[in-house]
Parts: sequence; C-alpha cells; structure tokens
Amino acid sequence: MEISERIPSILNQFGLNAADFKVERIGSGHINHTFLISGNPSFVLQCINTAVFKKPERVAKNIRLAADYLNYHFEDYLFLSPIKTSQQEEMAFDMEGTPWRLFPYIAGSYTLNELTDTRQAFEAAKGFGLLTRNLDGISTEGFEPTIPDFHNLAWRFQQLQEAFSQSKEETRSSATQVIEQAFHFGFLADEYQKLIQKGILRERIVHNDTKINNILFDNTTEKALCVIDLDTLMQGFYIYDLGDMIRTFVSPVSEEEKDTSKICFRIGFYEALLEGYLSEMHSCLSSEEKKAIPFAGMMMTYIMAIRFLADYLNGNIYYQIHYPEQNLVRAGNQLKLLEEIQKNLRPIY
Repeated sequence: MEISERIPSILNQFGLNAADFKVERIGSGHINHTFLISGNPSFVLQCINTAVFKKPERVAKNIRLAADYLNYHFEDYLFLSPIKTSQQEEMAFDMEGTPWRLFPYIAGSYTLNELTDTRQAFEAAKGFGLLTRNLDGISTEGFEPTIPDFHNLAWRFQQLQEAFSQSKEETRSSATQVIEQAFHFGFLADEYQKLIQKGILRERIVHNDTKINNILFDNTTEKALCVIDLDTLMQGFYIYDLGDMIRTFVSPVSEEEKDTSKICFRIGFYEALLEGYLSEMHSCLSSEEKKAIPFAGMMMTYIMAIRFLADYLNGNIYYQIHYPEQNLVRAGNQLKLLEEIQKNLRPIY
C-alpha cells in the first residue's frame, strides 16, 4: 500500500475525516514523510522512519517530557508537541505497524533551506538557544537516546577505522586523498574524549539537529517562531547544537557541492549565529564550556565527514545516494569546510 493511501485511516484515529481535508506532501527532509493536511483547522501529519528511529516510543516520550516541563515553567513558549489520538495515545499506527504523528499547523510561518543573510542566522541560533535555555533546568534522567551515540565522535572515529580496515582495496584506492585527510584530523576525537573525561561539558537536553530548516520563521516579523523536528531531542552537549549550526550556516554551499573551491568561511554568518545563540545561552554556560566554542564547529564538521567516508567505504549502506561517489564527495566537501573552520577558529583548550 502506498504511504499516502494509509492517511485516511490514520486521520480517523485522531477523530478526523480525510474527506474534509486536502493532503499534500511537504518538507525537504530525507528521514520522515511529512504531509500538510489542509482544512479548518489545518495540521501537519508525519510518518516516522523506523529504520532510523528504531524505538519511536522513545521519541514520543522525550517530546512529551519536554512539553510537560515547558508548559508548566514557560507557558507562553511555543513548543510543537504532537496531538494525542482519540484514545489519548502519542502516536497512531497504520496497518503495517508504522507510527504516525499529528501536529498543529502554524499559519503565517515558513522555513528556509538556505541562509541568505546574517539576520536569519542570528534568529535561528537564538531560537535554538532559547529551547536549550528553557530546558536547562529539566532532569535528563527520564530521557532516552533516540539514536544511540548519535554525536559520539570517539565512537564515530572507531567506525571509520573499522570501515577502513574492512573495505576493499579498490574502494580505498579511489579515496586515498580523502582518507589521508580524514585521519589527519583524528586528533579531534582525542580532544573530544578529553572534554568528556574532564567533565568540562555539562549534559543537557539539546536538539541535536540544528539545521536552518528546523526553525519556523514568522512571515510578518521574520523572527524565529519555534523549533521543529524534535525527533533527536535528547541528552547531549551544547557543542552538538552550536557545532552543527556552525557547520551548516557558515558555508555558502551545501555538503552536496562537488566544487570545493566554492567552500569558504563566512565570518559574518558565524558572528551572527554566535551572537544569537549566546544571547540566550550565555548565562547557562560555564567559563570552561565557553572555551570549547571554537571546537564545536570543528567537531561537528569532522563527525559528518567521517560518517560520509565510512559509509562510502562500507558500500553506501546508510545514506541515500544518487551516484556511486556521492558519499565520497560529501566527505571531501566537509573536510574542506573543516580546513576553513580550523583556519578561522583555532580551538582554545
């Protein structure tokens, strides 16, 4: 059964009649399937990818814990938690056992797939920072990882080493330069371990996927309205969120760009995002944590580079590709960006 054909029965579980709505596919994400359910009122319906989120009940639990905390402590804060089914369940399930969620649709809002000015960077970073600040007092104990070791750089580096040792000679030969460059930056995995072992970074509940299209903007004011895509809301360190913003905000081109000469470090975008993030998080971070700010961008760029490279060496089994060398191109792209970040942001240890 096509995924769209399952929607009427799913809507029924929320007490909605599909005949009263127009359904259209939306979003640019590569993980979940998302649909706009247009009517009066309108909703956003999302099918969870259980190949990525193998325990979707953890996703639902984490979001509900955060929603309950925020509703109690920050009742005016806009947090898009899912609508419960008619049976008061967090998710609805189709005939194949796949989970679905329904969200309110926020009229007068929009998302961006790329940044065109520094004000957008400031607003987005401020929005992500506000979420982390508001959750700063919540206990992390009830939360469970939705993707275990998602940003554990030491573990990801070990995965790269294993992929390299187990890969075919022909595959390694086609990636010699990228492999050498990747292992050259292996010291970042050691630095990550030191930060963790010394207890410099405090574990918090963070978003863990701070790309620009995970912020809703207001059509009128162009300010950040709220954070969306909360599947990876779980335990982590602030450097994960700040680092992924640096990685995805400062380059004028995406990780898909083959021409690495187009990759550069846009200092204005970096300064804007850092100002926006710290406008909310400055008082939450210790002086020692703030010293890791330059490391954040390097760490998150490196982790993506070696994940792409490991997948290429493993035969492209995780990321979707449209041509055989795509993961190798992505890895080379991120390593070039890492060089640019290193030139501009030397870590302070």
